[in-house]
Amino acid sequence: CGGSVSDPSGLLQSPNYPGSYPNNADCVWEIQVENNFRVTLTFRDIAMQSGTCQHDYIEVYDGPLHSSPLLGRFCSGSFPTYVSSSNMMSVRFHSDSRYSFRGFQAHYSSIPAGHNTTIQCLPDYMHVVVSRDYLQSQGYSAQWVTLNDNRCRPTVTPQEVVFNIPYNGCGTIQEENNDTINYSNTIRVVSTGYVIKRKKNVNLHISCKMLRKSWQQVMYAAEDTVDVDEYQFGRYDMNITFYDSPAFLRQVRRTPYYIDLNQNLYLQACLHSPDPNLKVVVDTCVASPDPHDFSRLAYYLVRNGCPRDSSYATFYSPSSHFARFKFNAFEFMSRHPSVYLKCQMLVCRLGDFSSHCYQGCSSRAKRDTSPAEQEVAVVVGPLQLRGGDAPSGNAG
Repeated sequence: CGGSVSDPSGLLQSPNYPGSYPNNADCVWEIQVENNFRVTLTFRDIAMQSGTCQHDYIEVYDGPLHSSPLLGRFCSGSFPTYVSSSNMMSVRFHSDSRYSFRGFQAHYSSIPAGHNTTIQCLPDYMHVVVSRDYLQSQGYSAQWVTLNDNRCRPTVTPQEVVFNIPYNGCGTIQEENNDTINYSNTIRVVSTGYVIKRKKNVNLHISCKMLRKSWQQVMYAAEDTVDVDEYQFGRYDMNITFYDSPAFLRQVRRTPYYIDLNQNLYLQACLHSPDPNLKVVVDTCVASPDPHDFSRLAYYLVRNGCPRDSSYATFYSPSSHFARFKFNAFEFMSRHPSVYLKCQMLVCRLGDFSSHCYQGCSSRAKRDTSPAEQEVAVVVGPLQLRGGDAPSGNAG
C-alpha cells in the first residue's frame, strides 16, 4: 500500500477498502502534482478504531512525511478537507494488531496556486518567471529586474521576465544544514525613480532545498516587512543504461535487450546534476515480469544496500555521479516473455560519511538517521531471452 502519486486527481483508500483493512499496516502516499499547483484532499468515508487515535489513525502532512508540518491526525468524526501550501502532500495510514474496520476513502485534486511569479527547480537550474502585468500593476518596469550578478541577464518577453539561474553560477550560494542542501539566489526589482524615489525596492529570495526525499523550492518577496512564501517540490533526474562489457564504453541502445541465460549484464546509473558534491549509490534493485508491479512477482538483486543475488557486484566509477554494477541473467518464469528491473538509487552529499552512501549494507533503522539523502526510483527493460518466438525462460 502507499507509494508515489502524480496524477492531477484520484482516490486514496485503505488496503482492502471497503473490506476490513489488515493489522500492522503502515502506508504512506506521496501526492505530487504539477509545479505551481496545490493539492486539495477531501475524505469521503472514515471507519476506524476511534478514541484517542493511538492505535489506528490517518496523518496528513504539508509536503514530505519526515520534514513537513502535520496538518491533521484523526481516526473518526467528520470528513475533513486539507489544502497544501505547495505541490506536494503526504498521507499516512497506520493500524495496530488489535481491531480491524472498513478504513477510509479520500479524493484529491490539483488546483492552480494563482501566483504572479512561478518557480521550478529543474535538474540544472532554477527557472523563475515573473509576470510583466504584475510588475506594471505595482509600478515597476521589466527593464529593472536583475540578479545580484548583473552579468546574468533575464529573457524579457512581451508577457514575462524569465530567469534560468544555474546552481553553480550567477552568484548562487550553496549551504548545507542538518537535513538540507540549499541553493539560493536573489532577484532584485529596483524602483525606476532617479531623483525622487517613491517606491521600495523588492528582493525575491529564491532557493532550492534538497531534502531526504525531494527538492523543495522556495521563493519569498522581501519588501520591508512583507514576506510571501512559495514552495514547490520536484525530484532528481536519473537514468540507468546497459553496457556490453565491464569497460563501460559502449551502451546497449536496442530495446528489448535480448540476452542469454547466465550472461553478465552491466549497468550504469547516471545522476544528471551540475552539483559536483553529490554521490549516487545503488540502494535496491528488484526484477519483475510486470513493469507496474514489483511486489507480487519480485526477485531482489540488492535490497537496502545488501546484495541478495550471488552474481551481483559493483564496479569502481570515475565519477561520483555514476554507479556501476552487474549481475547474471537468470531464468525468471517461463510464462512471462519479458523481465523489467526497478532500481532505487540513493543520492547523498559527497563526503558525508554518516550517510547510507558510505555505509554499504545496513539496517533500515540506521539509514533513517542519515541526513541529506534522496531516493530516486528508475525502471529499465524489458530484458528478453535470445532465441525463438516463444522462449522457455526469461531474464532479469
